[in-house]
Amino acid sequence: MKDRMSRALVPVISRLPSLARLRDLIPHGQPHPHPAELRLHRPRDYDLVKRETRLRNRAQVERHLPEILGRALARIWIDPGFRDRFAADPVGTLAYYDVFLPDSIEIDFVTEGTTRPQVVVYERTIRAMPRKRLLYLQLVLTAAR
Repeated sequence: MKDRMSRALVPVISRLPSLARLRDLIPHGQPHPHPAELRLHRPRDYDLVKRETRLRNRAQVERHLPEILGRALARIWIDPGFRDRFAADPVGTLAYYDVFLPDSIEIDFVTEGTTRPQVVVYERTIRAMPRKRLLYLQLVLTAAR
């Protein structure tokens, strides 16, 4: 079966659900559910991951987190509400979108001194020790003719 989500950084549903499938969600003769309840049955636009993701160690963070943060940066560029939420609490925002990180991982969202936002990922194995930078991401825009 063909995947309904595009593979872009900010995935978009490639085709809308048919009316017949939407009618199946609401049983005949029953009151219409709240729109929030309908959202539970279909994929959400702009999700960072398709299913719950738990990164357990540094190797998994280095392998999988750049792609997830790339999607987050793309969404930050187009969604001011997400940008404000991510700036206030990056790790908490990722957890809200089903991406769970180890306790030793810290994320900084840097906007000062740059025209484009940066996300810097640090590891601190012991709280008293200085943190070590693992990676950083910045959105790069290119123009083409």
